[in-house]
Amino acid sequence: MSLLTYKYYDTPEGQDIFKKTFVTTKYAILASLPVATFDVLLYSHPKGIFQTVMRYGFYLGPAISMATAFTLTTNIAQNVRGKNDEFNYFLGGAAAGAVFASLRRQPVIAVPAAIVLGACGIVKKIGIDNDFTFFPKLHSGKESINSVRRDWTFVKDIDELKNWEKGN
Repeated sequence: MSLLTYKYYDTPEGQDIFKKTFVTTKYAILASLPVATFDVLLYSHPKGIFQTVMRYGFYLGPAISMATAFTLTTNIAQNVRGKNDEFNYFLGGAAAGAVFASLRRQPVIAVPAAIVLGACGIVKKIGIDNDFTFFPKLHSGKESINSVRRDWTFVKDIDELKNWEKGN
């Protein structure tokens, strides 16, 4: 299976750790890249390529590190403990919180970030176990809001009423 088409839950917890790390890193990049671009273009206005790269790194670095810490901690805890439960996700979230606090150089927020992100991990694991969809897929319709204006029929065709026969 290709790395680009692999989904996180295609294999059980504790297996294909590299692929799962790649997936979470990809999501972290996709989530933090617009924020970094917004900051560079509309807020900080860095001068030069080096400062621009540093601003992108300011956002991309922690996001990638947190995603990697969560994935590795969760899957290694699964392999070491041998249990697939919410505590593994709490440990992953706590590791991500600790990485966040260390990369921001603010040790005061280490424990609260670990607790909050660990609780988010527990909620995610409970949702996965109970088949809860956090972000459902949006299905686009074939018609638009203006399709009513192009519908010139008085009534819709009903198959039961189509019982006429062809004439000679």
